[in-house]
Amino acid sequence: MGTLFDGYGDRAAERAPRPGVEAAFDEMFADLAKTGSPRQPYAEIHRALAQMTQDELRGRTDALAESYLAQGVTFDFAGEERPFPLDPVPRVIEQDDWADIEKGVGQRVRALERFLADVYGPQLAVADGVIPANLISTSTHFHRRAMGIESANGVRIHVAGIDLIRDEAGAWRVLEDNVRVPSGVSYVISNRRVMAQTLPELFTSMSVRPVGDYPYRLLNALRASAPAGIEDPTVVVLTPGVFNSAYFEHTLLARLMGVELVEGRDLFCSAGRVWMRTTAGPTRVDVIYRRVDDEYLDPLQFRPDSVLGSPGMLLAARLGHVTIANAVGNGVADDKLVYTYVPDLIRYYLNEDPILPNVDTWRLEDPTALEEVLDRLDELVVKPVDGSGGKGLVVGPDASADELAELKTKLVADPRGWIAQPVVQLATIPTIVDDGMRPRHADLRPFAVNDGSEVYVLPGGLTRVALPEGSLVVNSSQGGGSKDTWVVGKRVPKTDKQPVDVATLVADQSALTTSIEQEPDVLHMDSHLPEVSPRDFDGGARTRQQIEQQQQYGGDSC
Repeated sequence: MGTLFDGYGDRAAERAPRPGVEAAFDEMFADLAKTGSPRQPYAEIHRALAQMTQDELRGRTDALAESYLAQGVTFDFAGEERPFPLDPVPRVIEQDDWADIEKGVGQRVRALERFLADVYGPQLAVADGVIPANLISTSTHFHRRAMGIESANGVRIHVAGIDLIRDEAGAWRVLEDNVRVPSGVSYVISNRRVMAQTLPELFTSMSVRPVGDYPYRLLNALRASAPAGIEDPTVVVLTPGVFNSAYFEHTLLARLMGVELVEGRDLFCSAGRVWMRTTAGPTRVDVIYRRVDDEYLDPLQFRPDSVLGSPGMLLAARLGHVTIANAVGNGVADDKLVYTYVPDLIRYYLNEDPILPNVDTWRLEDPTALEEVLDRLDELVVKPVDGSGGKGLVVGPDASADELAELKTKLVADPRGWIAQPVVQLATIPTIVDDGMRPRHADLRPFAVNDGSEVYVLPGGLTRVALPEGSLVVNSSQGGGSKDTWVVGKRVPKTDKQPVDVATLVADQSALTTSIEQEPDVLHMDSHLPEVSPRDFDGGARTRQQIEQQQQYGGDSC
């Protein structure tokens, strides 16, 4: 009788990379031809899956999609609202391996905090020659208007999403940093909830670290950053609105933190403070967890036509009357050319060696590097330095001659705007697709929360998986899927005296997210309340257009 893994490695030869390039590291199997012998971390998963038929597992997959669609756990893909793709086979990371990731992500966030405080302050790293001044000044998301704005506890990166990959040798590397408006944590929480109900038998034999305390950690970090003297701060989540592809996440986090979800029209500024319109009258806002890009936050400082923010918000932050999280101007640290200097910044600010290495990267401002990259375009991955969500990325081996010719013209015209990297064969994980269980490439986005005294790294993070065979583009906005990520410790012993209560275990994993189904929609304040300006009544067309523009240029994408 066959198993789910029959044929798993059949097309390995077809998928083999070019001569001289190593094959991808498969996380479940050391040898794709021996699918009966999994690596130790996946032994329990393999044993459970081997007892299922393909129809049974596919039925569970379909149930996941139906559950997500019913709950509104969706993502906009090419204008179509789809259930967020969740594969039923989890990714497993052992605790010892996770400890290195946790330390490395925490180290990186601490260094980037120091960098942002420096770049919007004395710029000592520039003066000491660690990073070029013109790199900072030419970065799209470096905003001089943010100079001198600082929260009461000095935190600029309240939330970070650090994208990691596992290379051909199985080593973890940093692919990029996301400290502007990182997205995707709601899917981590939701994935865990439905997986605990879909494969409860695995929770009886594996000690999976929970992820449900993330909203509590985030709320504490936001409250800790409130202006000085505020004992009971009012925190809000600022969303661009229902047309944003990550609107589900904005709604979920507001619900789980127990705070108001607001749009720009719900806020107004007066006397250097930010206020929220409510049916009981104006309420002062102390902390804004914004999911709106810098350019749309304050029409007095950035785009004058913005209807997604509130005029005067930046002045209130400068006066110390409100905290904007993440801080305005953080995007300079997301610049992929700045990324190439982060190992040096870690050594400079922390006097430590980097725990997690970068992927090797060419800086195309260097004429020698540019010449080499132009000669090898068909071998490399080329990315715009201010892109996100996989937008603008060109995978040389998959590109046509016309695409490469067009790319070459762009690189010559604007070398500062691009970086190049070797094609890294991202690690593969078994994934259920149309023709059965097959290896698919995946990355990992761990989420970190900084409250000023500790950088907490959520155990697990968002595993994104490229669903088309051979594809290395995992971004959800480009059609990728996801997996629940299990950080596991020692195996839970099975004894007659202390049997594991599956129902209790599932409840523990999903308790915080039951509000997805039970709570009503978050109320948006009526726009006819006093002090609403005419800009709030220009209709939904301009609002939707700006939301789509923000997404096009990388806002809140995963």
